[in-house]
Amino acid sequence: MKAFTQKTSYFMRTGFCTAAGASVLVTLAIPLGAKPSSGTVSRIESVAQFYGPMPTGVTVSHQGRIFVNYPRWGDPVKFTVGELRHGRAVPFPDMNWNRRDRPQADRLVAVQSVVVDPLDRLWILDTGSVKFGPTSFGGPKLVGVDLRTNRVIKKILFPPTVALKTTYLNDIRFDLRRGAAGMAFITDSSDKGPNGIIVVDLATGRSWRRLHDHPSTKAEPKFLPFVENQPLMKRPPKGQGKVDYIKMGSDGIAISNDGKRLFYCPLASRHLYSVSVDALADQKMSDAQVAATVVDHGIKGASDGLESDDKGRVYVTDYEHNAIRRRFPDGHYETVAQDSRMLWPDTMSVATNHYLYFTANQLHRQPSYHYGKDLRKKPYHLFRVKIDAGPVLLRPAR
Repeated sequence: MKAFTQKTSYFMRTGFCTAAGASVLVTLAIPLGAKPSSGTVSRIESVAQFYGPMPTGVTVSHQGRIFVNYPRWGDPVKFTVGELRHGRAVPFPDMNWNRRDRPQADRLVAVQSVVVDPLDRLWILDTGSVKFGPTSFGGPKLVGVDLRTNRVIKKILFPPTVALKTTYLNDIRFDLRRGAAGMAFITDSSDKGPNGIIVVDLATGRSWRRLHDHPSTKAEPKFLPFVENQPLMKRPPKGQGKVDYIKMGSDGIAISNDGKRLFYCPLASRHLYSVSVDALADQKMSDAQVAATVVDHGIKGASDGLESDDKGRVYVTDYEHNAIRRRFPDGHYETVAQDSRMLWPDTMSVATNHYLYFTANQLHRQPSYHYGKDLRKKPYHLFRVKIDAGPVLLRPAR
């Protein structure tokens, strides 16, 4: 592992990539050890197609139930969390929780992520933010559902000192061995305010911020990714703002199989970082002491989601190259899947059936990146690929 201030090397590969039927000469930044390729490395399987709003998150229960979510970024969203049943998404836990005429503390406002924990409970991460607008108390929340009864068993509201007005709660991971009922770790990927990691004590509901505005959680200045051979920038409709770089901070998150390190990455970056979970969980440690445990693991490619497996490997999406790669404990990478249909691989979920599930949602084709023109072409996809491992299950000894 390398200290936070050090950089690891990568190589530049020049070749032909195909997008929209045209071959274009491009130069790609690829992590050392990764195996770039054309077509599919491991065969991906289509699980579901979406002809309505764009999904972001996916998670799979230990019994094989599949849950997805739809944030409210602009698409018409009837329900923000759904379960796939017979190939169709239905409101979950029910339509009442998804109604927009209830107080925001008692409903799901705009969900960015759904994750099944090591005890096979579903946790719903509600941003409380519509169209990336400011949040207020009662909106940002964590909602736990018992999948045996499909009933809400826990609701944790984040105070304004934790979920700031600018906060965008992005993704979540768990270690249920810590504290009386476990701890959760959440990325704040805001593009308007401070970024960081939020820690939650699931027993008490108490939460606190760590790595608040730390450089490792921030977007890289003037970060310019290339997706489908085109530079990706914010391009609002003319007269509604200026063209600007994307600035989303800490986004992807994964916990190591031993629970010692929490991996994370800004969306507007190609670096992978990790921090000590002991440090995050210890409220007696100063911010400087926590920050001293941050490690820069170097270049991995431009990623949205992260995931980990029980063999100690970390999976990273590569939205510039329609790919998913995985990082081994010794730092080398290999390509798991690469396919032209993987247009912006977003969220990943390792399931107990040894499949890696992931959404591909054409996020980069949204109107906000193309002067107000929507370039997305339905359907959006949920894919899976067979792997040789299961999920990380950090739960108390029975």
